[in-house]
Amino acid sequence: MLCPMPVLLNLDKDILLEDSRFIFLNKPAGLAVHGVTRDDLGEQSLGVIEQLRKSRPDAPYLELAHRLDKATSGVLVIAKRKSALRAFQKQQENRGVDKHYTALVKGVWLGGHQKVDIPLLKKTDKAGKWTVVVDKQKGKRAVSYFSPVQLWDDTSLLNIKIITGRTHQIRVHAASIGFPIVGDDKYGDAAFNQQKKANRLMLHAQSIKFSLPDVADYDVQAKPEFI
Repeated sequence: MLCPMPVLLNLDKDILLEDSRFIFLNKPAGLAVHGVTRDDLGEQSLGVIEQLRKSRPDAPYLELAHRLDKATSGVLVIAKRKSALRAFQKQQENRGVDKHYTALVKGVWLGGHQKVDIPLLKKTDKAGKWTVVVDKQKGKRAVSYFSPVQLWDDTSLLNIKIITGRTHQIRVHAASIGFPIVGDDKYGDAAFNQQKKANRLMLHAQSIKFSLPDVADYDVQAKPEFI
């Protein structure tokens, strides 16, 4: 059986900034950063990096500088040079990359600025499915800062700054403190999501800021569609 051809998207419209070192993309929700092939169904999909490589066959180098969950929209950095990738990764290791997210959560946030320092562990079951859980003994340290932006009757808009970059960190932290992200089908409130008719995860990587010493300063932002 022939595999259907994967759909090639036009991501040029989503480029926020591009120079000789990086592409800053406003990644759409629902688009994975890496593609997958499901051999059992003969299905193929192209993620962000495969899409860009196919649309730019003459580009000598394109690599993801970091990752975003498939369900999360927002600023994603792609390196156009190996030296740029290494410089970005070095800044990340030294916590020199400032990342802020916007999330719409269930509940009215009354706590002001709050640090969430809760260790997380990625667990896989016998069927190969995985999830992230709070585990104070075996988990890796995960630190997020939550701040209120706007409050409504039963939801709150929050700004979140992450210090560490664990898998599903914001989603699990938000749920663990009683404010699950609206539209989260893995860690959220299913009944509330249905009530709000949430058709996506309301989590957006709003900004990324970093400097490459003696080279360039970057401060790129993208407003979420759900505001």
